[in-house]
Amino acid sequence: MIMMSVTGLIGSLCGCNGANSGGANPLAGGPIPAKVNVRLINDNGEVTEPIFVRKIVKTPAEWRRQLTAEQFSIARSQQTERPFCGIFHDHKKPGLYSCVCCRLPLFSSDAKFDSGTGWPSFFQPVAGENISSRLDNSHGIVRTEINCARCDAHLGHVFNDGPQPTGQRYCLNSASMVFSEQKVLPGTSAPISTLPKATFGAGCFWGVEANFRDIRGVISTAVGYAGGRTKNPTYKEVCTDQTGHAEVVQVIYDPTQINYDLLLLAFWNMHNPTTLNQQGPDVGTQYRSVIFYHSPQQKEGAIASRDRLQRSKKWGNRSIVTEISPVPEFYYAEEYHQKYLEKKGLRTCHN
Repeated sequence: MIMMSVTGLIGSLCGCNGANSGGANPLAGGPIPAKVNVRLINDNGEVTEPIFVRKIVKTPAEWRRQLTAEQFSIARSQQTERPFCGIFHDHKKPGLYSCVCCRLPLFSSDAKFDSGTGWPSFFQPVAGENISSRLDNSHGIVRTEINCARCDAHLGHVFNDGPQPTGQRYCLNSASMVFSEQKVLPGTSAPISTLPKATFGAGCFWGVEANFRDIRGVISTAVGYAGGRTKNPTYKEVCTDQTGHAEVVQVIYDPTQINYDLLLLAFWNMHNPTTLNQQGPDVGTQYRSVIFYHSPQQKEGAIASRDRLQRSKKWGNRSIVTEISPVPEFYYAEEYHQKYLEKKGLRTCHN
C-alpha cells in the first residue's frame, strides 16, 4: 500500500511521537496547539469522516532542518516558483498530492487538469477541510491564497476560472507538495473527476494530441499506449509492432463546452480512417485508427458517427477500418512524449 494508513497518519499528525509534536509541548509548559478538522485517506483510498487533529507549529529553524531551501522559501516564506519549472506542472501519474510539511492529503490526480499556466492546477481538493484560505494583497492585486489547514504551509492561490464541475482553479507550487503514486484510485474515493474521458488512436500520438489540445472544451490530454498484451510497455517496445498496443491520446473534456459527437468529428478529420495500420509514412499496428469507448453511450455514438461517415462517401468506396472497442488499460507514455510538439516548437510530426 503506497499511502500511509489512517492509523499511522493520525499518529503522526496528532503528534503522538515527539518528532511531530512541533515545538508546542504541553508537558514542558508551552501552549497547546489549536485543533483543526481534517479528512484523511484510509487504506482503501477512501476519504474519511472529519477528525480533529492538532495544528503543527514549528519554529523557522525547525522547518529549515526538515525542508530543502526551495521548499522552505515557498511553503514557509510564501514565495512562488517559476512557471513550467516545478516537477508536478506536467505530471500525469495517478495518485495523491500531499503537503510537503505535514503530509496532509491535499489533491487527487483525478482533479488535476492542464491550465496552461505552468503550475500544477486542480479543480477541487481532496477535502475542503484540508485547505484554508485568506486574502493576499501583495503585488498590488487581490488574490485568495490557499494554505494547508494543518500546518499553514503556503500552497498557492485559487481562482474562479477553472473547469466544471467546480469552476475553480487551485494553482499550486510543486515545491509545496509530495506525491504518492497509486495505480488506480478506488471508485469510492473522493474526489473522483466527474469530467468524462475519451480515448482515440489516429496515428502518431504527437500530432493527434496537438490537434485535440487546440479544441475548446478539452481540459487536458495525455498520450500513451492501449490495446496490447504487454504490461507497462515502453515506447521502444511498442515501436517493434509486437506488443499490440496502439499509440493513443486520452482526452478529458468539459461537456458543457463540447460533446462527444464533436470530438468524434475532430477525430475523423485529423486522419485517414481507411488505411489499415498506417497513417502517412507511419506503418504498424501501433498507428491503427481506433476508438476506445468509456461507456455504452460512447460506443453507440462512435458506431453511429462511423456509419454516417461511411454513407457520406467522403472516402469514396473505401471502407472505414477504424476499430471500436471498450477502453482497455491505459499506460502513460514516457514524459518526453507528453505535449511533444509543443515542447519542440513543431507544427506536425514530420516537419
